[in-house]
Amino acid sequence: MEGGRGHSARIRSTLRLKRAETGSTLSHLEGGLSGRRYEADALMGLDPIDQRPLLARYDLARARQTIGCEQMATRRSGRLWRWAELLPVRSQAFIIYLGEGETPLQPARHLGSWLGLTNMSVKRESLNPTGSFKARGMAVAVGRAVELGAKHLVAASAGNAGGALAAYSAAAGVRATVIMPADAPAQNQVEVLATGAGLLLLEGLISDCGRLAGVIRDELGAIDLSTLKEPYRVEGKKTMGFELAEQLGWQLPDAIVYPTGGGTGIVGMWKAFEELEALDMIGTRRPRMFSVQAEGCAPIVLAYNAGDRFAKPWDRAATAAAGLRVPSAVGDFLILDCLRKSGGGAVAVPERDIVETQGRLGRLGLGYASLETAAAAAGLKMLMESRVIEPEGRVVLFDTGAGFKSEPPVIAVPRPIPNDVEFWKERVIPGLR
Repeated sequence: MEGGRGHSARIRSTLRLKRAETGSTLSHLEGGLSGRRYEADALMGLDPIDQRPLLARYDLARARQTIGCEQMATRRSGRLWRWAELLPVRSQAFIIYLGEGETPLQPARHLGSWLGLTNMSVKRESLNPTGSFKARGMAVAVGRAVELGAKHLVAASAGNAGGALAAYSAAAGVRATVIMPADAPAQNQVEVLATGAGLLLLEGLISDCGRLAGVIRDELGAIDLSTLKEPYRVEGKKTMGFELAEQLGWQLPDAIVYPTGGGTGIVGMWKAFEELEALDMIGTRRPRMFSVQAEGCAPIVLAYNAGDRFAKPWDRAATAAAGLRVPSAVGDFLILDCLRKSGGGAVAVPERDIVETQGRLGRLGLGYASLETAAAAAGLKMLMESRVIEPEGRVVLFDTGAGFKSEPPVIAVPRPIPNDVEFWKERVIPGLR
């Protein structure tokens, strides 16, 4: 890793795992600096009591000795790993660094004008090494898994997470198996194979892929890195919240709009804000968190509107935005808690609006954005039209992936023209005038 070694070598905060729902410590799973060793499968799965997610906790009083607003200003390299005291990988030897993190927070004047916002920014997660925000989570989760002795990693993925798992497993020198729905974007399939991982295409949804990942875990001893099936992908995702606060001068925006499938991005950022407050780096104020899903797969929206704590599995999930085609999220209650505690909300957008908005984002200067990013922008448009978000508020939209990671839109490609100067002058130039 380029730079960043000195500060993270000075201190490593005590790491513990806690049950996400109750907050009670699972003492038999605690880590720390005592030198005790644990098997990877004991620290990389769900809570054995209720099969719900575990979340990492840190000794923040100890972390405060070396991390703060002034200290972060001196850390000029390392990107995501600048936050080492608040990440679970203990040894520098297990940090896998491909350039992830520190993505730009880009003012989006043209997009803001279309939406009716005067203070609009886009967090460009599509610029991560594997073309999506999934690189953050897999960098940390793979590093931690290998540190705990894992030799074979497996994950169910709608696309981008699989590509990230493959890339970071290859960098770590461990075996990876990715299970995708058979209709996952071809680009994601190629990415997995090109980086040396095994790929299984399953006739079913990502929830079915998750069941197969569980069988591979149980039968072959692989470590399952599927969304929130282990505690550490969310730790990588939370660095988006750290960066957002730092990029805004240790203030938080009024609203965050985020495309939501498995939901680790929202859960991770909410956790980041709690840790920053505990470190006296920000105050108590929080942004309103908004989750955007597709009408063809909107379990979080349905549960939010119904006032339910848990989301019912979505029957016959269907959307071209593969990352949003998650009929049942294991961390559903965590997502819903964030939305409600923040005073935010959840909206579902029609499929036609997702496709149309993808093209519009390109014309508004945002480049070739993914369908998931387009869904988030379409959802923000709905929120503005319903006056849920104030026009003068500081709003951050998350661009979670590059357009080339989604199935390409149907666009008429121009026919080739002759390589002839006279033809250009007679037939091409007039059309360009």
